[in-house]
Amino acid sequence: MNHYETVFILNPVLSDTQIKETVEKYEDFLVSKGAKMIAKEDWGLKKLAYPIQNKKSGFYHLFEFTVDGEVINPFEVEIRRDERFMRYLTVKLDKHAVSWAERRRAKLKQKA
Repeated sequence: MNHYETVFILNPVLSDTQIKETVEKYEDFLVSKGAKMIAKEDWGLKKLAYPIQNKKSGFYHLFEFTVDGEVINPFEVEIRRDERFMRYLTVKLDKHAVSWAERRRAKLKQKA
């Protein structure tokens, strides 16, 4: 089982319910393939550094999970087929990145 982090940007014209449905759909997809969700973060509506599909903002989300490597390709294919996604990035985390993510999550809990 490898440790992964996926950050994705959803189209800003989506309603709150559409965003929630999209996030749940892809979380369920990962869990159905045997993934263990470690963290899920909603970073909200953010201004983009440059326009994407003539949009200047987007809804950012982060998934942190562990799963076998062969699940990543089907997961990314599903994302590419979905018009609600503007951009995504999946990164395999090494032991240093995993410890950094744990410290980041601990800081967020302290702030809350």
